[in-house]
Amino acid sequence: MNGSHCHQSCEKPFHGEIGFMCSNKKWQKSIETCTSLTVQTLFQTTETSEISTSQPSLSGGSRFSLNSPSELSYEEPIESAAQGIRMKCPDDYACIINGVKSSEATSGNIAFIVELLKNISMQLSENVNWRKMQSFSSVANHVLNRSVVSNWAFIPQRNTSSILLQSVNSFAKNLKIHDEPENTVHEPFIQTKGVRISRKTQEKSFNFSMRVTENEDVQGIVFIPWKELQKLPDPSPAISIAFPTLGAILEEAHLQNESFGRQVNGLILSVILPEKLKQVLFTFEKINKSPGAKAQCVAWHSWKRKWVEEACETTVDAKDKATCRCNYTSFLMSFSILMSPKTLVNKTLDYITCIGLSISILSLILCLMIEITVWSQVTATEISYMRHVCIVNIATSLLIANVWFIVASFFDGAAWSYSWCVAVTFFNHYFYLSLFFWMLIKALLILYGILIVFRRMMKSAMMATAFSVGYGCPLIIAAITVAVTEPRKAYVRTQACWLNWDNSRALLAFVIPALTIVAVNLIVVFVVAINTRRPSIGSPKSQDMVTIMRISKNVAILTPLLGLTWGFGIATLIGSSSLVFHIIFSLLNAFQGFFILLFGTILDQKTREALKVRMLSLKGKSRTDENSKYNPNHGSKLVARSG
Repeated sequence: MNGSHCHQSCEKPFHGEIGFMCSNKKWQKSIETCTSLTVQTLFQTTETSEISTSQPSLSGGSRFSLNSPSELSYEEPIESAAQGIRMKCPDDYACIINGVKSSEATSGNIAFIVELLKNISMQLSENVNWRKMQSFSSVANHVLNRSVVSNWAFIPQRNTSSILLQSVNSFAKNLKIHDEPENTVHEPFIQTKGVRISRKTQEKSFNFSMRVTENEDVQGIVFIPWKELQKLPDPSPAISIAFPTLGAILEEAHLQNESFGRQVNGLILSVILPEKLKQVLFTFEKINKSPGAKAQCVAWHSWKRKWVEEACETTVDAKDKATCRCNYTSFLMSFSILMSPKTLVNKTLDYITCIGLSISILSLILCLMIEITVWSQVTATEISYMRHVCIVNIATSLLIANVWFIVASFFDGAAWSYSWCVAVTFFNHYFYLSLFFWMLIKALLILYGILIVFRRMMKSAMMATAFSVGYGCPLIIAAITVAVTEPRKAYVRTQACWLNWDNSRALLAFVIPALTIVAVNLIVVFVVAINTRRPSIGSPKSQDMVTIMRISKNVAILTPLLGLTWGFGIATLIGSSSLVFHIIFSLLNAFQGFFILLFGTILDQKTREALKVRMLSLKGKSRTDENSKYNPNHGSKLVARSG
């Protein structure tokens, strides 16, 4: 039955058992504790068949003995292994290496070796030299091998891989660093580098290049900035450790919580730094370099045993690498990048955006051409004049914003600089805000036409006020936003050239003004709908009243469309938001230009009539020119007759 469990004993020479769980009517392995390693076998070497039959008693009353293989005892506590190492090879711990390397890396043996390394880091970490670090790394390398990653999933204790990481960091923390240029320990699946640093050190970086698959190497760089080095009162050690397979092991062990169930997409880099240093920079080459493999810089919290985003900031996210700025503490010593879930890669969205933006841009160009064509016919009064000024500037703002949006879509950190991305985001922010502020001016124009009857403003004053609000207010908001967030590199998103949300909430500098204007405009439309039914509003000119009603209808249609567009835009920020929200937002956003052409220009009766008259006028003129072309004497006859 599904969910049933059963166990079977391990085959000799292993002891322990294998657990199975029934899933889809098939038995699947769930846990494994098959172990061939014991404290006794640990010190046996593969080079000789000679087995010692007795050893002196150890402190604490436990007896350390090596029996013949057929008489092995598995009851020796693993804590006594550290005491055996202290007696047999206190200088370099090399006496356990052959015993470890000759063992098969089963789940049970992996758990045994991790427990061994934990005890070594707790009991034998005084005066750690590079020879001890080499032996420690050789033992750890055996269980970090790429070929045994899948075995970690069957260890009953799920935090075993976290214990290994913490043990390595704790052991390396006591490593004695001398004045050599750089000390190193190289193993295929764990590398350690150390150096002494001081305030006289200009800058320091540790460069790693390690194989993550059979045919691919990736790089990782730890960078200590000069400003941090100035905090050091005395020369101090700095150590960094790189793991190419530990990320996959953490995934196999299911250590990530639900919100971080994502793939580790680079090396894991640990650092041991002086306490006064609080910030360190990392560059991670991505393992998965596909376009959708966006990065999220994270730190491993050794106490909580999970990845945390708050400790790191992703400063660059290119196609093949990511750069991170992270805080360093005694709990946050290991860092990497996860594949971010917040970038949705979907061909449907790409097609909608591409087709919609093309239609939007063509619609806005057509809107401006129509306005130019009919301008003299539709701007007889100051109200109608300002209405069309608003339409022209709304279309212009959105047209420029769409162009910058297209420029931003080509952004790739490998090809464009971060400063360029900031500039693109600034102009996008500015012109999208201008779109909304010109919509606000249209609403204010309605109130002006209804409420201000006897004290009319001069046209020049109205234009100055409109342009100050339409372009001045967005400029102030955009400039303040970039000035406040950019010093800490939190103005733009890591995934795209647009306002940041995760680190600074800079996106609120667009969302709050835009949705506030939407609310104000809807209130204005509601007020107009009520007051136009009353006979005592005042006595504005009838022509102005007709214009005001046209503006009101236009605002009443466009404002909800703009509000819905960016309302769905906010919904897409939620990590678990449905694809439907993304599709609706893309549709509404991409077709904004078409909506402005349709509801702001084409459906306006006066504009249509003026356009029709203009077209007939041009048609009549073209016929006159054509008649003149085919009747060259027609003009002279008219002159003669009039004479």
